[in-house]
Amino acid sequence: MDGTLDKLFQNIGESFPDTPFEVKFSDASIKAYGRGSKKFTLKIKKKSAAGRILTLGSLGFGEEFMKGNIEVEGDLQELLKLGNSDAYRSLHLSVIEKAKVAWNFIMSRGTLANAKKNVIRHYDISNDFYKLWLDETLTYSCAYFQNETDTLQAAQLGKYEHICKKLRLKPGERLVDIGCGWGQMMIYAAKNYGVECVGCTLSKEQYEYATEAVIKEGLQGKIEILLKDYREIAGQFDKFVSIGMFEHVGKAFYPDFFSAVKRLLKSGGIGVLHHIGTIEDRPTDPWVVKYIFPGGWLPTLPVVLDEMNRNDLVYYDIEDLRMHYAKTLDHWIANFENRINDVEILMLDKLGSQDKVREFVLMWRLYLNGSSAAFKYGTNRLYQILFSNGLKNDLPLTRKYIYR
Repeated sequence: MDGTLDKLFQNIGESFPDTPFEVKFSDASIKAYGRGSKKFTLKIKKKSAAGRILTLGSLGFGEEFMKGNIEVEGDLQELLKLGNSDAYRSLHLSVIEKAKVAWNFIMSRGTLANAKKNVIRHYDISNDFYKLWLDETLTYSCAYFQNETDTLQAAQLGKYEHICKKLRLKPGERLVDIGCGWGQMMIYAAKNYGVECVGCTLSKEQYEYATEAVIKEGLQGKIEILLKDYREIAGQFDKFVSIGMFEHVGKAFYPDFFSAVKRLLKSGGIGVLHHIGTIEDRPTDPWVVKYIFPGGWLPTLPVVLDEMNRNDLVYYDIEDLRMHYAKTLDHWIANFENRINDVEILMLDKLGSQDKVREFVLMWRLYLNGSSAAFKYGTNRLYQILFSNGLKNDLPLTRKYIYR
């Protein structure tokens, strides 16, 4: 048994005494931590994996998990919850590894040149991949559950309705959707509220799907999809929305983003910014940046509000849908696991080897479960910020119009 790793697990066990677990070390020794019946068993199959956990923290754990050198029997999210312990978060990278992480972050910053490459890496895996585990609307953002029994699709449509009500959409208004994904927000708004929409994405797969979906719905005259960066969009609009895109902007480019919002939204116009945030202003997890969202940064609420203030974007209502996103992710996880054979068949054709497919599946399993755990037990938040361009607007005195 590795004494240093054992000490780490002892400290973690003391931080989470009600999350009992056991660890099977590479020398076949087994030790229990916490109190009560175990919720999971962590199997460390190689001694080198233990070393990489201690020297690389979450990056080392994630990479060893992807390689199959670390396995988990039981509740994976209960294990990932322990990543919030002070003992685990105190693991420090070596100077060399810090330099590698910093370089990776710098090379993926959300410049005009990098933004498209970052989006392609995550969103252009293939539409068929996302169709396997998202709902029929192909919505890849936090849903809005009005009841515990809501289906995922009902909750995603509920999210669009919730946002439309906050925006007080009216027939004939123009809505801009920055980071429009597969286009479903605009389709919902055009069909149900009679607005005209312009949306942009940097994903070719999303652009082609959304364009085809608009044609199928007969909304060609109402919706325009652009394969452009948010900084390249022109025109002025009555209403603004951005759903699940702001996380990709990067802290250094917040001034660019809100300058674009200010430019696109008419004076007195209303907007909703729907994004993942955090309560700690620190760099995004290095494993996530390297393998999932290059260039990503989760902002704290004060940072976002300060940037809005600088652009005279006046916030009126802030809602945290943290547990809605945890519930959304758990639906995605269930769908992903139920379609795992289809995922493997699809990705074998794209990746070319079983080893790469196995690594891909483990990567997504860790990402989805880690995200859910971060909303349930960690620092992740999901903010919907309702705001106007300037002080003058036609928002009612109360929120009754949102829930009517």
